[in-house]
Amino acid sequence: MKILHGIGYFFWIVKEIYAAGTSAAIAAFKKDPGLRPIIIFYPLRLTTEWELFWFSTSITATPGTMSIGFREPEDSTDPTLLLVEAAFGDDPADIIASLADMEEHVNPKVKGIAFDVDSVKWEPYVRLDVDPGKDA
Repeated sequence: MKILHGIGYFFWIVKEIYAAGTSAAIAAFKKDPGLRPIIIFYPLRLTTEWELFWFSTSITATPGTMSIGFREPEDSTDPTLLLVEAAFGDDPADIIASLADMEEHVNPKVKGIAFDVDSVKWEPYVRLDVDPGKDA
């Protein structure tokens, strides 16, 4: 069964990478490409090293998103967080829902774990090397 799931995941992620790449390429030719980067503090439902590897790698392979690190919880009852940078962050709830969908494709069993998109923290990406009072 795991082999069939792996094959299905492969074709699904290739489709997602192609769709995101097409969207990013189209955005590159617009006057305002819509780059509004955000950082998402995504609470993981996945737990094994294998699942975490495939989830974080799939995020980074998808144009417009990048997995930037794991953060262990302060309280052992809280989930581990995955920090994700999304370049096109106009709709954080949609991006978070897409991450949840990807996580469920990595392991369909996490669908049974409660998940509230609106409770996921996120913030705009801020460049620390630029003075906010001056043009970048």
